[in-house]
Parts: sequence; C-alpha cells; structure tokens
Amino acid sequence: MASAAEQMAANLSWGTLGKATDLRSRIFFTIGLLMVYRLGTYVPVPGIDGTQLRNFMDEAGQGIGGMLSMFTGGAIKRMGIFALGIMPYISASIIIQLLASMVPALEQMKKEGDQGRKKMNQWTRYGTVALAVLQGFGIAKSIEAGGLAHSPGMYFVISCVVTLVAGTMFLMWLGEQITARGIGNGTSLIIFTGIVAEIPHALAQFFSQGRAGVISTPVILGVLVMVVAVIAFVVFMERALRKIHIQYPRRQVGMKVYDGGSSHLPIKVNPAGVIPAIFASSLLLLPTTIATFSGANTGPVMSTILAYFGHGQPLYLAFFVFMIVFFAYFYTANVAFKTDEVAENLKNQNGFIPGIRPGKKTEEYLDYVVNRILVLGAAYLTAVCLLPEILISQFSIPFYFGGTSVLIVVSVTMDTINQIQSHLLAHQYEGLIEKSQLRGKKRSTANRPPARR
Repeated sequence: MASAAEQMAANLSWGTLGKATDLRSRIFFTIGLLMVYRLGTYVPVPGIDGTQLRNFMDEAGQGIGGMLSMFTGGAIKRMGIFALGIMPYISASIIIQLLASMVPALEQMKKEGDQGRKKMNQWTRYGTVALAVLQGFGIAKSIEAGGLAHSPGMYFVISCVVTLVAGTMFLMWLGEQITARGIGNGTSLIIFTGIVAEIPHALAQFFSQGRAGVISTPVILGVLVMVVAVIAFVVFMERALRKIHIQYPRRQVGMKVYDGGSSHLPIKVNPAGVIPAIFASSLLLLPTTIATFSGANTGPVMSTILAYFGHGQPLYLAFFVFMIVFFAYFYTANVAFKTDEVAENLKNQNGFIPGIRPGKKTEEYLDYVVNRILVLGAAYLTAVCLLPEILISQFSIPFYFGGTSVLIVVSVTMDTINQIQSHLLAHQYEGLIEKSQLRGKKRSTANRPPARR
C-alpha cells in the first residue's frame, strides 16, 4: 500500500508548481545562472588566433579534444574564458577528501560540524586556484608551442593564466550559488548543461558523417539503439534499492503502551551516483589538455604518456576502470553512505536490525552489505562508461553519445526532478498545515461561549 508521501507525489501537477513561489524562484535563479555560464563559453581568451584555433580543433574534435569539449561545454574549442571548466574544482575536492581520510588533523576537522565544513571548503578553494594555475600555465605554453597565439611571450602566458583561473573560480562560485539558492547540485548541473548544449551539434555532425559515408547506416542505427538501451539501464539501476528491515521496540508514554513499529533503510545499488565517473574523467583531462594544444611539439615524456594512455588504449581503459571502482567505494564510504553515522543514528532512535546488536555490530553489518552491493554498483558504472568508450574509439562516434555523458545527463536529470518533487511535497505539507490551523481557529471561535456583560 502506498504511503501518504507517495500518494501526494502522485497527485503533483503543474498547478502545484505554479503555487510554489519559492520553488519557482529557485528554478528561475538556476536557469539564469546556467545561461550566464553558457554565455561565458563564447567569450574568448585574449591573444589567440581564432581561425587557426578553429581549424586545429576541427582536426582534434574526434580525438582527445572531443572529451575536453564535452566536459567544458564546447568552451575549449572556442578557447573561452571557461575553457578549464569546473574540473579543477572537482580535482581539488578529490584531493581534499583523500587527504581527509588519511590525515588525522583533516579527519578531525570533518567532525567539527559546520565550522569544520567551512574550513574544508576553504582548503578546496585554495586547491582549485593552485590546480587551475597549473593547468592554465600548461595550456598557455601548449598554445604557444602549437603556434596558435598572436604574440607569444610572457605577457600572453600571464594574461591567459589569469583569464582561465578567473573563469574557473567564477564557475566554482556559480556552482555553489546554484547548490545553495537554486535546485540541484550546481557542479553537476554545470557539466550537464555543457553536455546538453552541445548535443544538437554532435547529432548534426554524426548524421553528416553518415551521409558522407564515413559511418555506415547499420552503425548509426546501432548507436541510436545503444543510447536508448543505456538510458533505460541507467534509470533502472539508479532506482534500484536494497532495503534493510529496521525494528523499533515498544515504548510507554504515561499509562499507554505503544507497539513497536518497523521501517526500511534503503541503500541504493549505486550510492555515489555519477560522481565516480566525473572524478575518473577529471583525472584524465590534464595530460590530454596539454597534448591537445601542443600538437607536434609534444615532448618525449608526454608522447610516451599519450602512447600508452591515449584514448581507447588498453592502459587508458584499465586506468579508467580502476578509478571508477576506487571512487565508487571511496565516495560511498566517506560521503554518500557513512555506515558509522547511520548506525549511531539508529542507536539514538532506539532502532535496530533484527538479529544484529546496535552500535558496532550494526556498523559492521552495514559495511558488509554496502561493500557487496557496491560490487554490482561499480560493475554497472564500469559497463556503462567503458563499453561505449570502446565503440567511440573504434567507430569515431561523438563523445556525447558515450556512456559517461549519458550517465551524467540521466543521473543529474533524475536528481533534479527528485529535488523538485521534494520542494513540492514540502509546499503541500505547509499548505495542509495552514488550512488545519485556520479551521482550528474558526472552530474555536464558533464554539466560544458568549461573553458576559
């Protein structure tokens, strides 16, 4: 039987959305900031030859430049001020979270509540600046080496680095504002917007290759069927749950004894969502960014790295798989589903798993369950991200049809819709509470005895 919340969710309509003024303002705020992001991708970095850049990126579009373009919303092709995208911020978050699990001082900082979280966010911002400076310097020197700068030299390098770092920091601020005052996760929505905005161009390019005979008709039909199948598979797996039965004991309130209730603790098959795929992809962007603009002037070290870690190469795929599996376990254990906190909360609420003692035993049992669920979750992420990557390298299919992009688009869409439904449910609850209070006032006024004179 459906719960009250599920029945209310089924009755949600556009009329309810129109009445929820706070939710509507949040949606408009999010759309406005995402439009600012898209406009920024067309503002060019000063000092770059636009014609040579377009010719160069057309040649590199199906290689490693395609992956860069996907994660930067096409800004890397136009060498816009957002060419670094949000990836330095994501990489800094990875580093800080890894250090927090290994350094006792940072681990203690995480346990300090809001104050510790603010300190961690500040360190993440510092790390973002450092990584953006390194990546921006690498891009500036690579552009010089590739002959794409009007007047190469120290001033060009400084202006390019300052512009790219400022663009990344502005994107980080946009993501934080969307998360705090808008709808959804700001960082994921920025990547989502960049991918969706470039899909029409990728479709046109894909079908033009089919008309030119570069890609055969069976391959085109197979790719379209694959995209639909991957979307359906991602939706199914993202909604898959493992429910653990939770029992609550009897309790006595005054002279009354209430029977113990029961509920379920839902654990997603993929608690980390799309984060492992984004993290793994971000770690592969720095060498590809430098190599894309260096062209024939790539040094021997970078040439060796690209020879073994180029897109579609066995070591590249092996590293990609390893990082996805690692971040699936790491992010789940440290962020998405902390078993120690869940066990402590159950203990404080007098809840327990039948046959399992509260406290440490419950934590060990949850670790046992989550680690085995993640075997399936990590395998699902690997299959979705890896199999299309092989097809892309074999058939020169655009990156926007790959598993990583489909996973990001579907996961972010589902997460945003869930947040909108949560806001609508909260609005409905508030409306019901206000109506009940008004009815209570009317009844109390009607039943009030006449005043004595």
